[in-house]
Amino acid sequence: MQLEDLFSVVRTRFNSDSDGEPAKKGKTNIPKGLLFKCPRCSNNTFMEDFTSNGKVCPRCNYHSRLTARERLDITIDKESLKEFDAAMVSKNPIDFPDYEEKQKQLREKTGLKDAVITGTAKIRGEDIVIIVMDSNYMMASMGSVVGEKITRAFEYATEHKLPVIAFTASGGARMQEGIVSLMQMAKTSGAVGRHSAAGLLYITVMTDPTTGGVTASFASLGDIIIAEPKVLIGFAGRRVIEGTIKQKLPDDFQSAEFMLENGFVDMIVDRKKMRRTLAHLLKLHKPYKGGVSL
Repeated sequence: MQLEDLFSVVRTRFNSDSDGEPAKKGKTNIPKGLLFKCPRCSNNTFMEDFTSNGKVCPRCNYHSRLTARERLDITIDKESLKEFDAAMVSKNPIDFPDYEEKQKQLREKTGLKDAVITGTAKIRGEDIVIIVMDSNYMMASMGSVVGEKITRAFEYATEHKLPVIAFTASGGARMQEGIVSLMQMAKTSGAVGRHSAAGLLYITVMTDPTTGGVTASFASLGDIIIAEPKVLIGFAGRRVIEGTIKQKLPDDFQSAEFMLENGFVDMIVDRKKMRRTLAHLLKLHKPYKGGVSL
């Protein structure tokens, strides 16, 4: 039986009333979460199979977005994370209406205090400082807490001579914090600069989407910049740019592949190969002294 035929049987079964009669037109009783329909190729996959595949479509290789916890689970060694600043929460510096209530709702929904997780961890035994942004929390916009946590992570890495790996996914600066959010661009970039001046490795992994002030600051400063396939990378949106330059942009503009072709990204790595690739890069750039690994 073909997979499409199997889905047809499943739909028929779950679209029937309890007495076995077909459900009324327009009525659907398929349990939510049973299937994943790929937004790119429309392929249906059992959610269990899709999840076990790292949330990657088996037909077209579409890389779905991950939560920060999901990203950590498939990237670092088990139980190796020692999180920084886990209780840090943002204020409302410009008294933006309903901002505090929105934050409260998101904390309950996501289990996060803000849009980034930082800490020390290991990847195949290699010690790192890791930064993982979560687009489920206000599109991983960079406000005061996100910028502060990232800055502290780099400062810790500099002090303890550790490499940094940052998984970026963001809509940019957080407008609800006004100029305070824009200040984070300079603050994080300064911390990256000091880490680089100490001769330490920084790897950026751009995931979907990496845009705005995050792209314009620490996300673009990696010694090695990796991207997942076909992710959106850019600063301003396509319509804004086309309206400004009065020109039609290429269809693949701001895709990872476009960025690789034009030298902004160093490599594109499938999710299933990411952990192995990062471990290899860490070993390759590990400090040596007198021919002996430190």
